[in-house]
Amino acid sequence: MIVYHSSTISVENPDVSFSRDYLDFGKGFYLTTLHDQAVKYAQRFKRRKQSAWLSTYEFIFNPDDWKILKFDSYNREWLQFVSKCRAGVDCSDYDLIIGGIANDQVVQTIERYFAGELSENDALGLLKYERPNNQYCIRSQRMLNECLKHKNSVEL
Repeated sequence: MIVYHSSTISVENPDVSFSRDYLDFGKGFYLTTLHDQAVKYAQRFKRRKQSAWLSTYEFIFNPDDWKILKFDSYNREWLQFVSKCRAGVDCSDYDLIIGGIANDQVVQTIERYFAGELSENDALGLLKYERPNNQYCIRSQRMLNECLKHKNSVEL
């Protein structure tokens, strides 16, 4: 499958150690299968007067060979997992996590959820995007090295 990554630089050889902490699915290399989503995400760099790059990869893996967690919807399990990752308390050892993206209000929403101000249903309603989206978070360097092949990078 073809996947995309947006950054301020061209990323030919992804390295998990350069990933930021406290993201939706924890520390990892984030990708999407949706070209428009990746381009839109890259626009935030341009708004900050930074370079914006879109890197394209071929991602081939056998699901039986890897520890994978997949969320098919914005459900209770997704909310709890994202909450743990955003709080920095996830200790799972997944190679790959697949699921929806939380919107820009995620930090405030999760804080309100933890404080008991929001029910799970209310939090889920605030967190989900209205249009389809996805993210693939590769959390193991071995999977990056063995399954992801850089095709090209273009500056936007």
